[in-house]
Amino acid sequence: MLGMSVVAAMILSALAAPVVSGADSVPSEKITLDIKTINGSGCPAGTATASADVASDNTVFTVHYTNFTAKAGGGVSALEARKNCQINVLVHVPQGFTYAIAKAEYRGFAHIESGANALEQANYYFTGTAPTARVRHTFPGPFHGVWRATDETDVAELVFAPCGESRNLNINAELRADAGTSSAGSFIEMDSEHASVDTIYHFAWKTC
Repeated sequence: MLGMSVVAAMILSALAAPVVSGADSVPSEKITLDIKTINGSGCPAGTATASADVASDNTVFTVHYTNFTAKAGGGVSALEARKNCQINVLVHVPQGFTYAIAKAEYRGFAHIESGANALEQANYYFTGTAPTARVRHTFPGPFHGVWRATDETDVAELVFAPCGESRNLNINAELRADAGTSSAGSFIEMDSEHASVDTIYHFAWKTC
């Protein structure tokens, strides 16, 4: 039914140690990820599968969604207008390193009628910590095609995973569609069946 392959990793911590930038700060040992749970109205438990992968240079990871879609108008149930998908992942980090997420690039496909609009937003947190603020990206109609949105964190505001602790990372993405003044159907989705619709997260690394 609903499928999803995920490639994951991300932000947070109360540490204020200086960020180490440049190639020397990226661990050479291959980073691995374990997807623990996937849940939400956009990927109900028991209907989704996931696998994890990281770029060979340990700088980014990619998330592939399937059938993660919000719809509105055209007689669609109001329950379809707001969908979320939360991924819980454990990142295995080499000793002596920790990470944050410096940048997230979201991409998807949408058909938005004139008078309608759509929204993408996401936040992230480690288990036991407060979620980051949601950054809202809105898309007014008329629109048809691939949409793009970027969340980027200033170096001074990066929040790192606690050094030496194993904390699961939660990534919570949300899509909304609003028919507005349009009676026709509109939708926004993250669906890897469309070309160039992957979601890409960029690591920031530092030594502990």
